[in-house]
Amino acid sequence: MVERAEPLHTGGMADAIVPDDKDWTWVLAAVCPECGFDSTAFAANEVGAMIRANAASFATILAGDIELLRTRPDPATWSALEYGAHVRDVYLLFRERLALILDEADPLFANWDQDATAVAERYAEQDPAVVSLELVSAADALANAFDAVSGAQWRRPGRRSDGSVFTIDSFARYLIHDPVHHLHDVTAT
Repeated sequence: MVERAEPLHTGGMADAIVPDDKDWTWVLAAVCPECGFDSTAFAANEVGAMIRANAASFATILAGDIELLRTRPDPATWSALEYGAHVRDVYLLFRERLALILDEADPLFANWDQDATAVAERYAEQDPAVVSLELVSAADALANAFDAVSGAQWRRPGRRSDGSVFTIDSFARYLIHDPVHHLHDVTAT
């Protein structure tokens, strides 16, 4: 994550989103107190099915009333549409990163600024039906890629620029927390 001195403004909206600069790798060792996610409660080879189920839940949500989908619960929290667009992009990014881990020896992942992406891609203004289709497609591609991982491949490493090292196993567990947490974000209220 990239830290900013000023609040982020998404999609031309005047509501400030505080950039998320937390290191969420702690979810690999502890239960998330907000969404209840436990990265040790499943086998990594179950992640493909978990991704598909999450995408189906988001697709149901994104079929709702467009005005409600665009409404933020508070000025500093993304709307359901913005979360859906973010989850789509997470699935796309992690598919690229998984391919890197499988194709290269200990690759270093390029940085990704999720908040800058939200602004540049105008998440709040996207068509929910298109976001839903793209999210399900991206989820299916990523789930298929995880389903194809076997044996020693689960131990192949990849790194972030901040020094965090993942194996495909820990990468899968780390990944799935994000969409699970964001589904909780949009359904908890």
